[in-house]
Amino acid sequence: MGEDNGQRWGASWRQWVRSHRLTLSVFSHAVLFALAWLFAFGLAYNFKLNEENEWFRAYFLPLLVPVLIIKLAVFTIQGLHRGWWRYVSLRDVFSVARAAWISFFCIFLLVFGPVFNPQLLGLPSDFFGHYSDKFPDVVFLLDFATTIALVCGARLGVRLYYEEMRPTADGQVPRLLILGAGNAAENAVREILRMPVMKYSVVGFLDDDIAKRGAQIHGISVLGGLDRLTSVCEDHEVDELLIAMPSASKQQIRRVVDLCQGANIRFKTLPAMEDLIAGRATVTEMRDVDINDLLGRAPVTLDADEIARFIADRIVMVTGAGGSIGSEMCRQVARFKPRRLLLVEQAEWHLFEIDRELRAQQPDFEIVPYVADIADAGRVTAIFENERPQAVFHAAAHKHVPMMEHNPGEAIKNNVNGTRIIADASVRTGVEKFVMISTDKAVNPTSIMGASKRVAEMYIQALNTHGDTQFVTVRFGNVLGSSGSVIPIFKEQIALGGPVTVTHPEMVRFFMTIPEASQLVLQAASMGNGGEIFILDMGDPVKIVDLARDLITLSGFRPDEDIKIEFVGMRPGEKLYEELAIEGEGVARTAHPKIGVWGNIAVDFDMLVRAIDALIAGADRFSRNEIRDALKQLVPEFHLESPPLKAALSKSEIERQPSQARIAPA
Repeated sequence: MGEDNGQRWGASWRQWVRSHRLTLSVFSHAVLFALAWLFAFGLAYNFKLNEENEWFRAYFLPLLVPVLIIKLAVFTIQGLHRGWWRYVSLRDVFSVARAAWISFFCIFLLVFGPVFNPQLLGLPSDFFGHYSDKFPDVVFLLDFATTIALVCGARLGVRLYYEEMRPTADGQVPRLLILGAGNAAENAVREILRMPVMKYSVVGFLDDDIAKRGAQIHGISVLGGLDRLTSVCEDHEVDELLIAMPSASKQQIRRVVDLCQGANIRFKTLPAMEDLIAGRATVTEMRDVDINDLLGRAPVTLDADEIARFIADRIVMVTGAGGSIGSEMCRQVARFKPRRLLLVEQAEWHLFEIDRELRAQQPDFEIVPYVADIADAGRVTAIFENERPQAVFHAAAHKHVPMMEHNPGEAIKNNVNGTRIIADASVRTGVEKFVMISTDKAVNPTSIMGASKRVAEMYIQALNTHGDTQFVTVRFGNVLGSSGSVIPIFKEQIALGGPVTVTHPEMVRFFMTIPEASQLVLQAASMGNGGEIFILDMGDPVKIVDLARDLITLSGFRPDEDIKIEFVGMRPGEKLYEELAIEGEGVARTAHPKIGVWGNIAVDFDMLVRAIDALIAGADRFSRNEIRDALKQLVPEFHLESPPLKAALSKSEIERQPSQARIAPA
């Protein structure tokens, strides 16, 4: 009970101090000014006080009031009474020195100026003439110096109190090692020291700059270069690493992660340089290092003028607007200020989320959300006829490979029929450009999902010659962090303590960030003239098992020790590798280094339509094998020999399988 009363009293006291902060600041300054004036005389007279040397009553007291009035007026005009003492900096020291100098000048003019009248202070008219041989002129300079020392010292004392006497967070405070000893590292330490509750104990810095070795920043030492990372982590029992290098490349971050594998260390970093420059983040915002930092690539260079000509002041529709890719497409399109942005999404909650996010940005264009299923021809027709969009980004699709193997009819109805309905409506209503977002799984497909996307590609390519609408397809591989993708699943498994399940030790995938993919889709769309299939450069392929190990390490655990990795076998329709290259047979380069274009293969439109009609008609009654056979008729490169429908292979079965991973040239 006593402890609760003490906490309530402390909270009440802090609240009172906050509400009377300005009054307390003025009062504190007055006390400090009086002490500075007293110390100035004390130093001038060596703090001796006797009958022959009565400086206290003769000089100090008579001039105290006017000195306080002058100093308080000057400091108030300079705004120093509003300064927050716990955040004092070098700038505040300069401000205090400037105000003290102005005060010194005003006091000097008051005492020795022609307008000074000693009688106003109750002093004899010949005050300075009578005492001129005893009054020490050095008092004014001493007062100037002691004012700066006391005011700045008091502020620094308050800051040190808050930084050194802070309560600690619940439990043991993590020991933090900072990589880098530049401006970003200094700002990060400063913010850590200013936290009202101690959340980190900074053990030191590591920096490859030899000139910084042995230096101290905020009392914390630079312990050496990055080559000492492992030994310093062991010697100082480091719990977390902060990579305070905003311009660090993925190779530098990879080096750090590799050095610390098996050390049970969590990794944090500061925002990327492009985010700092764009104002999307500040240098003091610490975040966990994630897989994007290891797999991310250089920022995409866009031809903004070309994209703006395609998007600006137009009516633009995005289907699948609430999905991972669709929502990012909405954000990227919004950057180029369309006249009207139409959001089409079947999932009400996801539509609500992206609609709310875009409206919160206070755009100067209209946003219209539509709850709609792209396979609902009546609803789609009504939206197109009412809105008359000029550009359509078609991102709506069923994309989960094993799920579509279990529900093949839904892949046909959504990916094939839904795309056909949207494309036909675009032609009827005069859409200028239709952009379909496709997948690398449409290349030599082994899954129903991939084959269904390939059929959709074929249809819009063929439709390109049957109207004024330009139909463009953009293919890319996996995107980091998209819903249902491997990374969110791995993170969830790690949070639950494992195991992390990987389908096959040789499984290889290409990865791209969602913003990068969406930006390149916009660029490709602005370049297309109709009928093209654009292919995005996905960079280097990544083994899924390596991805799992990296995520475990970044989470502060040891792969195969703290968190186990289990191989569960390939799922229905999956490949060991994906095929997606912007160099090779049938692929031509474009003006953009990260975009290639695949040659168009002509098909008989009427025959294609009849085959699609039959496929759609049997979507709900055909068996899985019948749907696969029908897709094979449309897509000759469709491989029917996909893994059987079963939950998993045993570990011994996997170990007996030879490595079959192939990597397409990048």
